[in-house]
Amino acid sequence: MKFDVYGVGNAITDIQARISDELLEKIGFTKGVMTLVDSDKQGHVLASLEGHPVNRCAGGSASNTIAGIADFGGTAAYAGKLADDEIGRFWLSDMQALGVTVDTPLGTGVSGTSVILITEDAQRTMLTHLGISATLGPEDLSEEQIAASQYVYVEGYLFTGESTRAAAYRAIELAKKHQVKVAFTVSDPFLIHLFRDEFLKLIAGPVDLLFCNLEEARSLTGKTEPVDCAQQLHHLAADVALTLGGDGSLILRDNQVIPIEATPVRPIDTTGAGDMYAAGILYGLTNGLSYRQAGHLASQAAGRVVSQLGARLSRKFTPQEVARFASL
Repeated sequence: MKFDVYGVGNAITDIQARISDELLEKIGFTKGVMTLVDSDKQGHVLASLEGHPVNRCAGGSASNTIAGIADFGGTAAYAGKLADDEIGRFWLSDMQALGVTVDTPLGTGVSGTSVILITEDAQRTMLTHLGISATLGPEDLSEEQIAASQYVYVEGYLFTGESTRAAAYRAIELAKKHQVKVAFTVSDPFLIHLFRDEFLKLIAGPVDLLFCNLEEARSLTGKTEPVDCAQQLHHLAADVALTLGGDGSLILRDNQVIPIEATPVRPIDTTGAGDMYAAGILYGLTNGLSYRQAGHLASQAAGRVVSQLGARLSRKFTPQEVARFASL
């Protein structure tokens, strides 16, 4: 089977809940940031949500993007690490129901979870327990599937662990060996403070397509204006997709700046906006769309996902919608 994209990242089940600022303050975490927590703390947070309606789906940054590609009708495979527990089996069945190929065997331990607390201002506070996903390693990758893909997509979160970092580098190495393009998402501004030089080396080297938001771009470049940030990154990477929230996005290709307008929506939950944007771009580029067309599709996808709860589209795009948005 041929794949549009082979994703490599954490396999985490997202558990979303809408809460008040008062409850968030009581739980004791800073609004709007991602915090790694241990199993006991995650259990405490989940207990605090008793009585609140929750939604769950297979998650993880790269996983959300791969799911989005499958939602568009693309073909995708994924490498992540799961335990043989209820959460792991749920994650696996959820992704396979979308048609995503996941061959990583279930292991011993606890599967990863990410509790996403959404306040009334649509800010998301993420509390992540990586569980067994932190043990993803090079041996969990499929060279055959990578060789059969158009892109390998790697998330920046993998660089927080020794074995997951090794998996990321191995995926990139195999992609280059088989003339497969490499797409990389910075994932989160806090990672840049830890790995800025390493990320810049990757962006200037094997990365073909870079995804980042404005805050991440500013941290990477030291620049302030979006176009200045994008152009400096474009000196390093062949293609750059820079998201600007409500101001749309910029795509840089062949020394040209392609501005993409935002889709006007009333935001409910920003979880997965960047992931779904990346899905639109990657699906478009692997299915015959131009960069501008892919950008329009990505903008529509990001707009739709922030207007609902959760990182997975509750109302999928029809083939007719994909064609219409791509023609804008």
